[in-house]
Amino acid sequence: MTSAVPKSPDETPLKRSFRQQMHLAREDAIVSAVNRLLAEKGFDAMTVDEVAAEVGIAKASLYKHFPSKEDLAAAAMVRVMDRARAFLDSLEGRANQQPIEQLRAVARWTMEVQLAGEMPSLPSENSSLRASLTTNKAYVDGLMDVSERLGNWITLAQADGSLNNTLPAIAVLYTLFARACDPVLGFLKGSGQYGNDEIIDMVLSTCFDGLKSR
Repeated sequence: MTSAVPKSPDETPLKRSFRQQMHLAREDAIVSAVNRLLAEKGFDAMTVDEVAAEVGIAKASLYKHFPSKEDLAAAAMVRVMDRARAFLDSLEGRANQQPIEQLRAVARWTMEVQLAGEMPSLPSENSSLRASLTTNKAYVDGLMDVSERLGNWITLAQADGSLNNTLPAIAVLYTLFARACDPVLGFLKGSGQYGNDEIIDMVLSTCFDGLKSR
């Protein structure tokens, strides 16, 4: 039996050339710029020229990395979805945390990301980005994973009485997703009367406790 010849360090996938590293660094800078612009003005108002100017490269160079505006935005949406999955992983690693506490933590995290200007606004129903995302495997897989895990926590929280069990689980799920693009956060921040933590606490209260007097 012949043993395999070990690969030299230069042949390992972990060792990248300087050119490859620069390529990846530029892509990272592009996606970060797109993320900020999507959070600030949304997909329809964002232009490729703005992205190129933000990164400091020619538009032709930008298209070598991402061939369309939809591809640019999809990359930013995938990055946020990956961040969300990593956050859910961290929650699942905490011992003795109740499902309702995990759901509140997720809602808090999404609002923190939005207030930091790092949450892309969701595309409108007739946006070309929405159509593009439905065929983006990385995004769809991420969305399904996040939805499944949140859905499980919602079911458990309804079963233990900490969430209203007369509401369809999907309505609760979409309500949590909506916190990622809640305009109330921007309105309250724009008033200049409250800090980010105060704003998040107030919106969490209206989301999980409602507006009815206790």
